[in-house]
Amino acid sequence: MLLPSGGALAAGKTAESGRPARDRRDLALAIREQTALAHYRHGRVTNRANGDELRYTDKRASFSKTLPHDDLGEVDPAAFSRFVAIVERGNPAEFEQVPRDALAVERLNDPQATYAYDFTATDSHATTMAAPPTFASAAMGAEMGELYWHALTIDVPFVAFDTNPLIAAAVSDLNSFSKPPWVRSLSAAALFRCLFAGAVNGPFVSQFLWLDVPYGPTVIVQRYRVPVPAQRFLTQPDEWLACQRGAAMKNKITYAEQRWAANNADLAAYVHRDFSFQAFMNAALISMSYGPAALSPTNPYRSSRTQFGDITFGNKMFLTLIAQAAIVAQKTSYYHKWLVHRRLRPEMMGGRIAFEVTGRKSYGIHPDILRSDGVARTKSLQGTAFLPIAYPEGCPTHPSYPAAHACNAGACATMLKAFFDESFVIPNAVAANAAGDALLPWREGELTLGGEFDKLACNIAFARHAAGVHYRSDSMAGLLAGEQQGLSLLSDYSRTFNERFAGFELTTFGGRRVRIQNGEVEVQ
Repeated sequence: MLLPSGGALAAGKTAESGRPARDRRDLALAIREQTALAHYRHGRVTNRANGDELRYTDKRASFSKTLPHDDLGEVDPAAFSRFVAIVERGNPAEFEQVPRDALAVERLNDPQATYAYDFTATDSHATTMAAPPTFASAAMGAEMGELYWHALTIDVPFVAFDTNPLIAAAVSDLNSFSKPPWVRSLSAAALFRCLFAGAVNGPFVSQFLWLDVPYGPTVIVQRYRVPVPAQRFLTQPDEWLACQRGAAMKNKITYAEQRWAANNADLAAYVHRDFSFQAFMNAALISMSYGPAALSPTNPYRSSRTQFGDITFGNKMFLTLIAQAAIVAQKTSYYHKWLVHRRLRPEMMGGRIAFEVTGRKSYGIHPDILRSDGVARTKSLQGTAFLPIAYPEGCPTHPSYPAAHACNAGACATMLKAFFDESFVIPNAVAANAAGDALLPWREGELTLGGEFDKLACNIAFARHAAGVHYRSDSMAGLLAGEQQGLSLLSDYSRTFNERFAGFELTTFGGRRVRIQNGEVEVQ
């Protein structure tokens, strides 16, 4: 039985007209069965790593934080093999036997999440993802070049990008890389941006990280604690090595006054302590404050004279599904992190670069990054070529690829674009000044909900680059994987409504217009 879209569930109600009524249990079972079968029929998916884990006997390209390490930060190969075997077997009891460095106090971040199931959206193991750049590739060199320049320019205000000489130096150096993951002839306006069509218009920061958030009986003003400028961590060998071993880190961030996000240091601080769907919940609350005109044109209650949406097609549904999208996306991220790629984090790659620059060991790193002006400037400033990190504890204790923040962002932004009218023009657009102590009216062109949703996803994902804890490819893969899961979640829920509903419509990150109805995703 194929259930028709819109009004299908009314068939399960008691039929006062005298016609026989189907048992609602039968309809509920049919919906669940059809949804499960649709996912099952997609068939098996094989995701392949980039080969680095098998390529190097010293495991130079693999995640190993908290495991035993030597003085070069290289993991003990036998311990690494035991660790991989435990992760791949998935026996819950064995995870307590993962080898640990003698100094380790930090714990691995939820490797068993890779084995969790869900009742909605595509199973995490059925999501697809290309392999990341290899350790010695030109693409990896370019990604690290971008991270060194992120660290060097992290305190430069966004409004000064066009005139700041350090930004100009970054653009010049990054344009010299032979295989950059961004557009050729990079400009100051495009620097550190995600180049989705909706994300490049207007200020660097999304409106949803600046505007006041209606929050029940109060309002949240989005001024947050920001770090005192020029704080960098893991720049010296002893501190860096202790971090790889999972030791307790002594340094702490010193914070300044609260302000609106005005530079990459501020964004990095935001994604240090946010919860997975925080920014997107706030975006939904702001968007709902604009009234019915901001709702998706396909919302069945947008023009109703007698009803309004609440549990369905209203705020309760919007907020719940945004949170649900985040957890589904997180499981997807952790499957790829722990079971497929196990890619080393940027802080570890920075150590490999630092030791090669000083001649302690040759790792076969691509020459583009070794001769980079960003690396040279970093070494001149701090005496070493270790990648400066914005967080004293360094990267999280799980592998790098894909980025969980990016997976969450891709899924949550997809939900927002389905719930609201992407073409709706934000009526009260603002931009922070260089000091971040004032919001000024934005009058340099219209900003739409759809564009700012895309920009928000990019801000949240790419702020982790500014912190030095992810590569660009981690985020791009994560955003697209999250979008896969957002579309899948919408597809599952599109089977469940009683309303006569024309389907969810939205624009993907790649610019395709899609309609989601009765369990199907159709490209328009």
